[in-house]
Amino acid sequence: MTREDEIRLIAAVKRGDGSAFERLVTENEKLVYSLAFKMTGSREDAMDLSQEAFLRAYSNINSFRGGSRFSVWLYRLTYNICADFLRRKRPDAVSLVNEEGETLDVTDDAPGPDEQAEAKERREAVRRAVASLPEDKRQVIVMREFSGMDYAEIAEALGISVGTVKSRLSRARESLAEILRTDGTFSDLGPSNPLETKNGKGGGPND
Repeated sequence: MTREDEIRLIAAVKRGDGSAFERLVTENEKLVYSLAFKMTGSREDAMDLSQEAFLRAYSNINSFRGGSRFSVWLYRLTYNICADFLRRKRPDAVSLVNEEGETLDVTDDAPGPDEQAEAKERREAVRRAVASLPEDKRQVIVMREFSGMDYAEIAEALGISVGTVKSRLSRARESLAEILRTDGTFSDLGPSNPLETKNGKGGGPND
């Protein structure tokens, strides 16, 4: 869906056209559910939070001014709803999992039992490290490394400049690297991107 399509549909929604909003839901429901599931690790919670996100989007559609893509506005709304939910339910937890309910893979393939155990330990170490970051750093890590948003999309979603996104992401990666080195799981971890492994593979898109 193009930005022009979004603008036309949003205008129709503001005029009271419910079918137009249904089209927006259909276009974005996978994105919303995927984000909610990655953050909560629960299909039931993800479904409930997705419904809440769309209800809140519909209720607040008049506040959408078109300064960003609707999908980016909806992503930010969903992220905030999920973050609030996690703070209420598990103040110290941010779950990062895949569609099969497994922790996101941030290591290389591990064919043997020993390697599998080590990979599992590393994934859990990264999950804990990400969860321990301050909110502003955790946001950009989740959006960039685990949801695949580019710098411009993150900037739109958070209402900050691209330069701020890059500097915040750099600081977040440095903080993660320090946490993981201190933890001892990645004693030889490089400073650039702690979500990359020695062979260059990681759990999210790389720069």
